[in-house]
Amino acid sequence: MATINPYLTFDGNCEEAFNFYKSVFGGDFPMVGKFGDMPAQEGMPPLPEDAKNRIMHITLPISTETILMGSDTMPGMHNHKIGNNISLSINTNSKEEADKIFEGLSEGGVVTMPLNDTFWGAYFGMWTDKFGINWMVNYDDPAKVQAH
Repeated sequence: MATINPYLTFDGNCEEAFNFYKSVFGGDFPMVGKFGDMPAQEGMPPLPEDAKNRIMHITLPISTETILMGSDTMPGMHNHKIGNNISLSINTNSKEEADKIFEGLSEGGVVTMPLNDTFWGAYFGMWTDKFGINWMVNYDDPAKVQAH
């Protein structure tokens, strides 16, 4: 069965915000990745210097079932404003479940990133549904995640 976690998006202050949340909830960050840690993408321009220290992905477990997730946007790439800075992140138990959820919830909406295998070992996609809600779906293939 899939799980859903909140995914918060920031415009350059994700690390500051997550350190604040950590001061309230406690715990540790099991995952912190910065855009500068990303491998170069073929056909893409080099990463601007002011983007390298922005957070690409961070996680903070809140309970055994809830994980607060977040990232920064790339400078100038997103119309970042209160209200469009939160997504629901669905973690599935299979690629087939990810496909089913993606196809169902994206119907009539706008796909912002088609489902695809990623450099971090996940099968991942993003969309805004027909009601304006932002979603992400992620399947961590155990065979691929162990290799990273």
